Amino acid sequence: MFRKLFGTKDDITFLLLRVILAAVFIPHGLQKIVGFSAIMNAFTVQLGIPPVLAFCAILAETLGPLGLITGLLTRVAALGIAVNMVVCVYLNHWQNGFFMNWYGNQKGEGFEYHILVVAIALALMISGGGKWSMDRKIAGKV
Repeated sequence: MFRKLFGTKDDITFLLLRVILAAVFIPHGLQKIVGFSAIMNAFTVQLGIPPVLAFCAILAETLGPLGLITGLLTRVAALGIAVNMVVCVYLNHWQNGFFMNWYGNQKGEGFEYHILVVAIALALMISGGGKWSMDRKIAGKV
């Protein structure tokens, strides 16, 4: 079980994917921490998400990038971000169609960005954190 969780190849591709995904999500996580009360209210009252799941979503966006940057529990961090994006599409973006709101002429944003995030997260869940990941160091000792 530990090998499946921590095992990864010495591959720079997955290092790049995890660091880039983390860089994109760090600002989102910081927003959630700074505006924690407002975000919890929006998630629970406006969107009807149960408080424990709303808190898990905030954790995924705040701790997930830290796991990705360090390569610690890469698969878990990527799973949290992927689930977060799928739920986000379901609750907020599906009805707006595929395309982002490039010209400001539609009601909201589409889900094309979310597909890219989920694809990167899936690659990391399958292959792990790659080169210079804590997972790789842990796997070598297990």
